[in-house]
Amino acid sequence: QVQLVESGGGLVQAGGSLRLSCAASGRSFSTYAMAWFRQAPGKEREFVGTISWSGSATSNLDSVKGRFTISRDNAKNTVWLQMNSLKPEDTAVYFCAARRSLRVGARSSDYDYWGQGTQVTVSS
Repeated sequence: QVQLVESGGGLVQAGGSLRLSCAASGRSFSTYAMAWFRQAPGKEREFVGTISWSGSATSNLDSVKGRFTISRDNAKNTVWLQMNSLKPEDTAVYFCAARRSLRVGARSSDYDYWGQGTQVTVSS
């Protein structure tokens, strides 16, 4: 069983930055693919990006490419989402997810464990 706890959300002005953290419990973190999703009010959960167990493969949603970066430190059981040049349309609850696989995925159903989410609000 893996527990995921996100932190780092908040209110920021457009053009600002936030760094979200996801701390994972459990001994197998280094073998899990990790991902970030987001869900805006009234919308479906949306894939943001993913990172492989080694950190060597990442893929991001087109609308966040060049602005968001995912990284991880297996020794710290932590994955981060660095968000720069934030826009009001980035406002959402951001979720961290873990997949019991060395391979990454882009669908919610690919992931086995989820955090509770952290709110990100970008004001114009």
